[in-house]
Amino acid sequence: QVTLAESGGGLVQPGDSLRLSCAVSGRLASESEVAWFRQAPGGKRAFVAAVDESGDNTYYSDSIEGRFTISRDNAKSTVYLHMNNLQPEDTAVYFCAADPNLTLTKTMTAPHFDYWGQGTQVTVSS
Repeated sequence: QVTLAESGGGLVQPGDSLRLSCAVSGRLASESEVAWFRQAPGGKRAFVAAVDESGDNTYYSDSIEGRFTISRDNAKSTVYLHMNNLQPEDTAVYFCAADPNLTLTKTMTAPHFDYWGQGTQVTVSS
């Protein structure tokens, strides 16, 4: 119903910026809310940010502290995560997730979403 493909991860230094992309396709893509989660080694998959189907409403985890911005370009069927001032604790595999007909909040959890990408690794190290 929804297929997701992340790209844009890599190795960066502390203080650098990075933009992740999530290509969203499938029959339910245009009516799905999309979120970014991240999972550090040995950790749980944690909510980062979400955007509604229109792209007009966004939600962020408090842990991001204003450093990340989620955006959506429906003409390109892509959701972005702009990450600024990256720190070593941001090192994780970043996943995008989607689900139609969700009521988004800033405390979303992984079970809310039925569709997932394969993830992209972000490593922040000097």
